[in-house]
Amino acid sequence: MSSNAQVGKITKISGPVVEINGLTNAKLYEIVKVGEEQLIGEIIRINRTGSDHISTVQVYEETTGLKPREQAFSTGNPLSAELGPGLLTKIYDGIQRPLPALEIEAGNFITRGISTTPLDEQKKWEFIPLLENGAKISGGTHFGEVKESNVVTHKIMVPPNIGGGTLSNLAEQGNYTILDEIGAVKVNGSSIPLTMKQLWPVRRARPVIRKLEATIPLITGQRIFDTFFPIAKGGVAAIPGGFGTGKTVSQHQLAKWSDATVVVYIGCGERGNEMAEVLKEFPSLEDPRTGEELMQRTVLIANTSNMPVAAREASVYLGITLAEYYRDMGLDVALMADSTSRWAEALREISGRLEEMPGEEGYPAYLASRIAEFYERAGRTETLSGHTASISAIGAVSPGGGDFSEPVTQNTLKTVRVFWALSYPLARSRHFPAISWLESYSLYIDSLSNWYQGNVATDFIQLREEAMALLQKEKELQEIVQLIGPDALPDSEKIVLLSAKMIREDFLQQNAYSDDSFCPLEKQYEILKLIMQFYYKIRDNYNSGVPFDKMTSLSILNDIAKLKWEFDEEFNKSCKSCYDFIQNKMEPDILGHE
Repeated sequence: MSSNAQVGKITKISGPVVEINGLTNAKLYEIVKVGEEQLIGEIIRINRTGSDHISTVQVYEETTGLKPREQAFSTGNPLSAELGPGLLTKIYDGIQRPLPALEIEAGNFITRGISTTPLDEQKKWEFIPLLENGAKISGGTHFGEVKESNVVTHKIMVPPNIGGGTLSNLAEQGNYTILDEIGAVKVNGSSIPLTMKQLWPVRRARPVIRKLEATIPLITGQRIFDTFFPIAKGGVAAIPGGFGTGKTVSQHQLAKWSDATVVVYIGCGERGNEMAEVLKEFPSLEDPRTGEELMQRTVLIANTSNMPVAAREASVYLGITLAEYYRDMGLDVALMADSTSRWAEALREISGRLEEMPGEEGYPAYLASRIAEFYERAGRTETLSGHTASISAIGAVSPGGGDFSEPVTQNTLKTVRVFWALSYPLARSRHFPAISWLESYSLYIDSLSNWYQGNVATDFIQLREEAMALLQKEKELQEIVQLIGPDALPDSEKIVLLSAKMIREDFLQQNAYSDDSFCPLEKQYEILKLIMQFYYKIRDNYNSGVPFDKMTSLSILNDIAKLKWEFDEEFNKSCKSCYDFIQNKMEPDILGHE
């Protein structure tokens, strides 16, 4: 505790919300220890009337058994994340308590009031200095590094809130703990010690020099995302969908395959069995980029629905703070929040216990600003050290009954630039990922078009637009089919239905639990190009008099359908064979006229 720590007494208890009298110097968002068991809480409102100094605290642990007149102790510090080497591979709860360490100390059930250090303070890391004594440094400067994992080199930085000065007392290369002094900053005649450990308030964004335009895609290996509705590095996206539509699996796929260097996965209020699957699966996954374990570049935050509701809010801010820390090292970070609806429900419950005026559907009036503040902390930036880095934030939304008009979804849509809408009908028809191509959109297409044209193919964007137009035309024809049946359609429109079906089944469908779980961007382009070339060819042949029925029994239909299951040389060979078939064996004089 700080020297400003004070003692107060509990006057009122309402679930996770507790009122304390007597903390005369308390500050908003300061951490307090509540009751005999020293439960962790955060001040969220201060009311001073006469001689009473009432501090309203949201407690991050179960408050059952807490009694009025028990003591509460202020700490003088805000809720802060502990930052330093050792974060990767860790599994934390919503307030950065390492769950494996808690299991060792308390067993399978977390004891109230239990605490342990987020980082191992005894472990020694090999520190390699990057600068020399006398170098000019300021907040964010990289002055050393350690090998945090086989995948990530951890940059040791000057805390962002330290002004410019001169580096002194820099330690030589060797093994040190995160608490050992490894240097100092001389500022205006005073010396500020430097260690590998930093503390940063989770509700305050870490500073950057400036934000940059998002012009590079975050490659995910998912065809529906990368080709049709891409997200940029530093972009923000939402995946709304009802129960069973595949939000969590989509988040898992993005966490596994996205080409970010570091992944921060926040399980915010999700069911325990889903989070247990993540905790069990991730440590055993192999990173396709490095061949190492995926956990070597991952931090997991597990805050399930049976944990105290107040900690859901903390888990979201903790996750984005960890992401900002790795961004400041010059790395690209992908952050998954599953789901922001549970976070919003926690806000609604706390707001109700504070007796605040409710907004739409009982959510607090400040819901929109809280959602915007969270996503605003993502972005592609120039860091204080001069590096270009990014945080890509992808939040799942769980609207009740799949109703996208509810407040959380609508307020999220006002902020994000990519909308991946999950569809009940697609999920029921076993089409996964069940992303609706008619409801989804990406506002990054224009800013990414130059990258796609320069790194994939000059006609990539045009091909995407033509495929989207074909799917839209299919939607219009399906309405007619439902009224009069498919046989009543002219053959020219049956060609549209056939080709759109190929896009849906041979391109958009992707099994997350198969070898097709990841599809490189170049392979995505080749498959879609073949489907569209087949469409152009049968359309032109039909106009030249070739019967439609003769073109629906061709072997190339099966060959194209199998392409997504083929890889490397086998895929290249099959692609060439398909191109040759379209160009040489589908001419009107070979297929015959009516």
